[in-house]
Amino acid sequence: MKLLSVMAFLGMQTFIKAAGAGIPAGQITFYRSFFALIPIFVYLAMRKELASAFRTSSFTGHLKRGTLGMIAMVMGFFGLIHLPLPDAIAIGYASPLMAVIFAALILKEKVRIYRWTAVAIGILGVLIISWPKLTMFEQGGMGANEATGAIAVLLSAVIGGLAMVQTRQLVKTEKTFTIVLYFSLLSAAFSLISLPFGWNGLSWETKLILICAGICGGLGQIFLTQSYRLADVSTVAPFDYSSIIFGIAIAYVLFGDVPTWQMLLGTAITVSAGIFIIYREHQLGLERKAARKASSPST
Repeated sequence: MKLLSVMAFLGMQTFIKAAGAGIPAGQITFYRSFFALIPIFVYLAMRKELASAFRTSSFTGHLKRGTLGMIAMVMGFFGLIHLPLPDAIAIGYASPLMAVIFAALILKEKVRIYRWTAVAIGILGVLIISWPKLTMFEQGGMGANEATGAIAVLLSAVIGGLAMVQTRQLVKTEKTFTIVLYFSLLSAAFSLISLPFGWNGLSWETKLILICAGICGGLGQIFLTQSYRLADVSTVAPFDYSSIIFGIAIAYVLFGDVPTWQMLLGTAITVSAGIFIIYREHQLGLERKAARKASSPST
């Protein structure tokens, strides 16, 4: 299920990349969010959970999550259409690193030296990937576009980390699919704000490509949710990093993008740091379970 979600989200990114660089990011976000609702509605209706998915005790929390997620998506899509696909994917791996930082600062989670070290190493990897792009401003033209795209994806990762922290707070009281549903609804509604600033007239072919991107996004959310129902986060999460392997292959075949050595080195460092953080959180979870079991009265 996790690998299917990776492929679905990669399909979404590929469709967006194929749609072309001239489409405003807000317009792409609307198609991504609105048409993601189709598979989500169908899935919830099949499970007879559609009505219950709308029930919430924290609309304000969903509003915060939707706002952060929508801004992260807009910036991420802007970066995606101006960067090679593997670079956009790899820089996006900074998001879970940011989530660790914000969890410590906002939620006051205890982060020990091991995870702080892994976060620092992971950020170093992201900088190795990003730095060649950031130095391209002086070239103008396509070089400046790639530099702006790299900054946009970095900002998307930071805001995405904040969105992850907000999601952690929501899962305490909200069902998973309630979070998914309100995120898509609010993102679609918020992205309409960009309509007066100029959406492009699109051909039917381009509209179809963006509709497919939205449907892939919705399917990705369903598969992702199911994967976390069937296995622990620590078991499932590392499969996220398979996206870079598939992404490099798709980018080479469809767009002729060849990864640079800086991108490959930085990605290897960032992925290693991310996997270590997941492993460390798994170990801490086992320790907490053992402590609770030891402190519980014997039966």
